[in-house]
Amino acid sequence: MRTELVSIATPTLPLDGAFHWPEAGPIRGAVLLFHGNTMNFYTGAPRFLPPALTRLGLACLAFNRRGHDILSIRNSRATEGGAYQTTAEALEDNALAAAWLAEKGFAAPIVMGHSNGGFLAVRHVLERPQTPALVLLSAHRGGTGADLLENLARAGHLGQERSADILEDAKALVAAGKGDQLMIVPGWWYVISAASYVDRLTSMYAILDLAPRIAVPTLFIRGDAESPIGFPAETYAAQAGGPCAADVIADCDHFYNGKEEEVCARVVAFLRRTLPDLA
Repeated sequence: MRTELVSIATPTLPLDGAFHWPEAGPIRGAVLLFHGNTMNFYTGAPRFLPPALTRLGLACLAFNRRGHDILSIRNSRATEGGAYQTTAEALEDNALAAAWLAEKGFAAPIVMGHSNGGFLAVRHVLERPQTPALVLLSAHRGGTGADLLENLARAGHLGQERSADILEDAKALVAAGKGDQLMIVPGWWYVISAASYVDRLTSMYAILDLAPRIAVPTLFIRGDAESPIGFPAETYAAQAGGPCAADVIADCDHFYNGKEEEVCARVVAFLRRTLPDLA
């Protein structure tokens, strides 16, 4: 495949990414790839999927949301990254990337997202029913309220059994104008800002609530080492408003370590079944 590094404008920091396309032959469509929490366009699924997808004749855009990695700098000492992410900003980033791809002639790309990128992909596709296919790679369930706090305690994420107390502390920091203050939170990626913590626990939708409204053909993959509650492939497939297959990979963790080729094979097989031009 051929690759070009790209930059996509936002109201604040630009989105860095890579645009991949087939080395030869016609381009039969495009794929928009969303990375997971604190990841980026050059790790995980956005890195290992494009070689397989471009062999199908698909152009691929993989990009960093403003909430990429944990913390980073660009051309100064000002910090950016996943510690400051919000759901609204992430959705905006995905929309801007889709608009960039549309300017290249791909107005209705296939959408694929890993983990938090899969969570975001559900909402992105809900608002774009013309999407030809959706691939959810260990998308988390999202949600807010008491159910979320219970799930966090059980799964060991975002503060674990202390999530409710940490939320109150974070709300107090936001109210005091200190939303950018970083907190060390058990079961999270080292640090997170108070404002981002409040956002994650109070502003996330639940993908199972959206599933019945999505008719786009979907493949939902998870590893068997992942919780079917936190990453609800089977439940989502049962509730989806269109054709949806749940695919559980044996001996597989959240990051698909050692299973990259198998994930690629299952994604390619799904696309060939679903989209006649790729058969």
